[in-house]
This record gives sequence, structure tokens and C-alpha cells, in this order.
Amino acid sequence: MKLLHLDSSIQAEASASRQLTRAIVSRWQAEHPGIEVVYRDLAAEGLAHLSGAALARHDELEAARNDAVLQEFLDADVVVVGAPLYNFSIPSQLKAWIDRIVVAGKTFRYTQTGPQGLAGGKQLIVAVTRGGVYDAGARAEFGESYLRFLFGFLGVEDVTFVRAEGLKLSPQHRADALAAAHAAIQVRPLRAA
Repeated sequence: MKLLHLDSSIQAEASASRQLTRAIVSRWQAEHPGIEVVYRDLAAEGLAHLSGAALARHDELEAARNDAVLQEFLDADVVVVGAPLYNFSIPSQLKAWIDRIVVAGKTFRYTQTGPQGLAGGKQLIVAVTRGGVYDAGARAEFGESYLRFLFGFLGVEDVTFVRAEGLKLSPQHRADALAAAHAAIQVRPLRAA
């Protein structure tokens, strides 16, 4: 079993999403001692924003790097993503990674009846952190809704969000929100593909 662990926060050790992804991955390792973990820090070793040259695969080195990123995703049974919300959306570092995994013919295809996801059978756990508090379906909530739609488009239906919100309201609210998020972390068996 393989787990892909992604962090995208630019806040290093002050990051709440990094704290949560570490806790999620630790739980998985405790429950599945033989699990193979691949770690990618998208802020420290970011991917360039997708360009026309990258899409056309003109640079062999960049094409190989993009292929490796895609293969990490395809090989993973479990994907843990740290997704802090900045200015109502995900970090651009995470978006650059997403641009490497949304590949026609690899993770989705178009059919006569519409698009079909090809990357199903995975379990996705997203640690979402935000300074404010958003009700489900709030107009200003573009992070979770985007990620749920995007991974669903790729065929990933087993999606769990671990939320810590209101982190900027007060130090006590931050502590309470993080404690509640840690308590919500669960390790569930993988569904059959």
C-alpha cells in the first residue's frame, strides 16, 4: 500500500495544515505499519506554473519531472493533501501540482456520454485550514468545493475533509479548532476499486 503525502502551506512549521497532515499520516502508519509513504513539499520544492512549453513537452527534463509527479499520484492508494486556504482558494503551489495530474488519457478521458475519471479506487484525505469560518455551500468557499469537484472528475469518490477553521479569530479558537480537527482524524479501510 502506498500513501502520497502533500503539503502546500508556505508557513513552514507555523502551518496548521502541515500539523494536520503529519497527524493523518502518522495514524495511517500506525494502522498500516508496512505502508510506503512518498512525501512532496510543494512549497519548499514547488513545481513551476504550467506553461505551453511544458504542456507540449518541449523540455525533456521538465517532462520527466511532470511524469514522475503524475506517477506518484497514480501509484498512491491514499493521498493526504494539506490545503490551507489563501484569499478564498488553494495555494498556487497546490494548483501547479494539480495541473500535472489532470492529464487526458491518464487520469480522465472524454467519452460519448461525457468525461470519465480514470484515477478511482483511491482514498483522498484533505486537511483544510482557514482563518475564517464558512458554512457548507457558502458563496466564499472555493477550496473544498473545487477539490471535491476536481478529484471527482478524476474518479476519486472516497474524499474526506479534516477541517480547522477560524484559526485567525483568536489563539483559543485556533487551539480549539485544531483539537477538534485532530479528534476527527480517522483511518478507514480502502474501498475496492
